[in-house]
Amino acid sequence: QVQLVESGGGLVQAGGSLRLSCAASGGTFSSYGMGWFRQAPGKEREFVAAIRWRDGNTYTANSVKGRFTISRDNAKNSIYLQMNSLKPEDTAIYYCAASNYNYSAYARQYDDWGQGTQVTVSS
Repeated sequence: QVQLVESGGGLVQAGGSLRLSCAASGGTFSSYGMGWFRQAPGKEREFVAAIRWRDGNTYTANSVKGRFTISRDNAKNSIYLQMNSLKPEDTAIYYCAASNYNYSAYARQYDDWGQGTQVTVSS
């Protein structure tokens, strides 16, 4: 079974930047795509961005487009989320997920999930 471990979260002021990392390990890693989701207190889990391993094609939510960038490192079985111009409303737990057959915005299409990393943006 694939294990996903996120890192890079923390406390940052509005307008600042953070870079999240997600490393996959264990078993045979053969996912089709990976994604980032986030969940704020009292809210449902929300799609942020996804990337396809084969060619690096990406899909980003409108709410973060132009501020957040997803990328991958195939050799390290890792993905990243560069977050710029952070806003207080970006405060959430950010989760990394892997899918064996898609790279969509739908959480139900992802098979493995990390434990999450907290991002807090102060105003």
